[in-house]
This record gives sequence, C-alpha cells and structure tokens, in this order.
Amino acid sequence: MKENGRSDPADLFAVLAAGLVAHLGVVVDGHPMVVPTVYGYDTERIFLHGSVASRSLTGAGQEVCVTVTVLDGLILARSVFEHGVNYRSAMIYGIPRPVTDPDELLHGLRLLTEHAAPGQWDYARRPSRKELAATRLLALPLAEASVKISDGDPSDGDGPDAALGLWAGRLPVVSTWGSPAPDPLLPPGIEAPPHIARRTGERAN
Repeated sequence: MKENGRSDPADLFAVLAAGLVAHLGVVVDGHPMVVPTVYGYDTERIFLHGSVASRSLTGAGQEVCVTVTVLDGLILARSVFEHGVNYRSAMIYGIPRPVTDPDELLHGLRLLTEHAAPGQWDYARRPSRKELAATRLLALPLAEASVKISDGDPSDGDGPDAALGLWAGRLPVVSTWGSPAPDPLLPPGIEAPPHIARRTGERAN
C-alpha cells in the first residue's frame, strides 16, 4: 500500500539493522531464484555472502532485487478480508559487483559478522587465505530502495462488522535470543564470551 511507503533513509537503515536474513532475487540461466542469505551493510552498500560455487551469486552484471523483511505481528480483524500483517521491509534494486579487493572483502565480511553477532569478529579466528578464496561476496549499492512499514490496527472497527461483537486487534510477534547452547565437542570450562552471553533475553529484531 502506498501509504506504507517511507522515503527517509533512516527507515532503510532501521530495517537493515533489525533484519538478519536477506532474500536475493536473481535470474540464473533464464530461471528466477530467490535465495536466503546473511548480509552486512554500511552507509553505501549491502554485502551478500555465499560460496564461490553458489549459482545465485553469479548474478553480477545483471539487476537483482534484495529483500529484508521483519515480521512484527498479525492484524486480526472482524472479517477475514480485513486481516493483515504488521511488518518492516526493504527492497533494494541494482546491479551487484563481486568484491575482489582484499581490503574490501575483509571489510564486508567484518560487517556481515558484526551484524549477526556483534563482537564476534574480534573474538573468533579471522578467515585464512584459503577460506577467503572459497568465499564470494557481492556488494549492492543502497541507492535504489523501496521501504514499507505497516504498523496498523484493524480497519473495520467503524464499519458494519463492528456489530458482530467479535474480538479484533493485534497479535504482536516478539523474537528474543535464547541461552547459548555450547558445541557438544567443546571442552569443559570454556564459557560463552560476554558479547554472546549477554544477548540472552534481548530482542532479536
């Protein structure tokens, strides 16, 4: 709906900050593919990560669409027709390019890692040359994006269906991080680092 559109760049960055998974829409060998992938971003571009063998990440040179969606809840009306979803979404259009510069590759991977788990880039081992060679990263400019946010209530409260005497309202969705679950092969005595442990119970979106 047109009224859900947002033009402030701050709304785009708010959606990117809240989301964790992007869906990359690309045409490969004449067939459309929509692939979920993790991402990172800065003020100018979004970075998409995958394997060098991934067919979906061979789309450099052609236009793609990347979508990030955050579900905030259901709108439950008196009639099924008026039901809806509250959400925040961003659709980013453009022609991605493969990241080949070593410094930019590390920059993009750091952003991707820190977006998913802040503090993890400095805690874990950095990628080796062999691992970097097996990693493909695409950079897509943020110059062309469509942002929509729905945060409404049922719209049939002042219509004929109001006389039905049925409950209507919102059913929010709240995602939170659980307690860290250690690797079964982890030796005793190695505790989750503070930047991971403190996320327990925090909002995930």
